[in-house]
Amino acid sequence: MAKIEETVTEIAEPIVEENGLELVDVEFVKEGSEWFLRIFIDKEEGVTLDDCEKVSRVLSDKLDEVDPITQAYHLEVSSPGIERPLKKTRDFERFLQHPIQVKTFVPVEGRKKFKGTLEDVTLETITVNIGGNSLIIPRDKISKANLLWEG
Repeated sequence: MAKIEETVTEIAEPIVEENGLELVDVEFVKEGSEWFLRIFIDKEEGVTLDDCEKVSRVLSDKLDEVDPITQAYHLEVSSPGIERPLKKTRDFERFLQHPIQVKTFVPVEGRKKFKGTLEDVTLETITVNIGGNSLIIPRDKISKANLLWEG
């Protein structure tokens, strides 16, 4: 599925950016017997239903034209939500000093799950403050990182 997600990202990114938005993530997943192509978009002031509809309409036409997915699927375009994923360097940079949750592929200092405040980011690492202690986590060891909502 990674290949489909990469192809759709290449198709979707210019459409999303033309509408003044940021492409956060692309997922192609099977739930039950149905396939879903989910496009997550964002912008500083938040995404509106109109933003989602515009992107969905243009993207749907482009996907029909290019036809990168052979099976039937449902296209969903939405906001990433309050616990949005952090993947790109610019995601981490944008949310410095915010609470985040990180899961790693392999243990880092004996653990694979971390919650703390994002302190720093480089191309190779992120630094998370956990209870007053700074922990450097190699980015290539991160399986998932997202904002942590503390409501």
